[in-house]
Amino acid sequence: MMKKIDLLETSKRKLLGEGVGTCSLDELQRIEQQLERSITKIRVKKAEVFREQIDQLKEKEKTLVAENTRLSEKYGSFSSQRAKKDDRETIVEIEAYADQSSPISDVETELFIGLPDTRTKRISPNLRIN
Repeated sequence: MMKKIDLLETSKRKLLGEGVGTCSLDELQRIEQQLERSITKIRVKKAEVFREQIDQLKEKEKTLVAENTRLSEKYGSFSSQRAKKDDRETIVEIEAYADQSSPISDVETELFIGLPDTRTKRISPNLRIN
């Protein structure tokens, strides 16, 4: 059992690149082939894991798109109902304001030009002053 453990530790060190100075050419080629097989297995496993993650992300994307569509439809109908309600409220407010105000509003305005001591009073021609 101890001999087997020693062989495994030696093999491990060689795979890690330690103590390969004493190896023969055939032994180095076997180590290289073993490392290449291991790398191939690792790459296959890595590709498999990536494919699984991509599939999970695609499923998540489908779920999010469906939820987004549902919320857009819900918000869209809510938004259009809210807009109609706002439009009705605005019309009512305008009608109420129009009923309260007279057709011609008396406005007094003053426009001064120049320094306070030298300014003259100007009246806008579009406004009616009482």
